[in-house]
Amino acid sequence: MAIINDQTYIEKTLKGDTNAFAFLVNNYKVMVFSLAMKMLKSREEAEEISQDTFIKAYKNLSKFKGDSKFSTWLYKIAYRSCLDSLKKNREKYHTGTIDEITINKINSTDNILEEISRKERAVIIKECLDKLPEEERTILWMFYYDELSLKEILEITDLSESNLKVKLHRARKRLLTVVKNNVEPEIINHYGRK
Repeated sequence: MAIINDQTYIEKTLKGDTNAFAFLVNNYKVMVFSLAMKMLKSREEAEEISQDTFIKAYKNLSKFKGDSKFSTWLYKIAYRSCLDSLKKNREKYHTGTIDEITINKINSTDNILEEISRKERAVIIKECLDKLPEEERTILWMFYYDELSLKEILEITDLSESNLKVKLHRARKRLLTVVKNNVEPEIINHYGRK
C-alpha cells in the first residue's frame, strides 16, 4: 500500500504539486532523522542532514526509477549524506580496536545478558551500539532495528554482498566486545551480590 501511495505522490510531485512532496517528507522524516542520529550522534547535524536529504531527493526525484522502494532510495541518499558529513568531521569520531573474541567470552556475556530484563537489555545494547564506529553501528541498526533485508542494505550502502556480510560479522563481534568491556563488570557486581 505504501509503495502505491509513494508512487502516486511521486508522480504528483513531478507534475509540479509540491504539496504532494510534503506527504513523502512527512512519511519518511522519522526514518531519515533516526538514521542520521545513529550515524552522527548529534541532533543538530542529524536535523541538517535530514533537511539536505529531502532537498536532494526533491531535486533528483525524476531519477527515481522505482527499481527499489522509495524508502530504500531515500535511505541511500541519507546514508551517503551522513558518510560525507563523517568524512568532513573525521577527527570527532574515534574507532576502537576489536579484541579477540572467544567462545567462552561470548557464552559468558550471553549468560549475563540473560539475567537482565528485556527493558534493561535494550538500554544496554543501545548504549553499546553508540560506542561503535558509525559504519558498524549503522549496519547493525539497519539490520536489527529497521529490519531491512540484506538486499536493501546492499542497495543503500553499495557494498558487495560478501563485504556486507564481513562488516556485519565484524560489527557483531565489536558490539560483543563493547558489551563485555563496558557492561559486564557492572552487571557481575550487581547480580553477583544476589
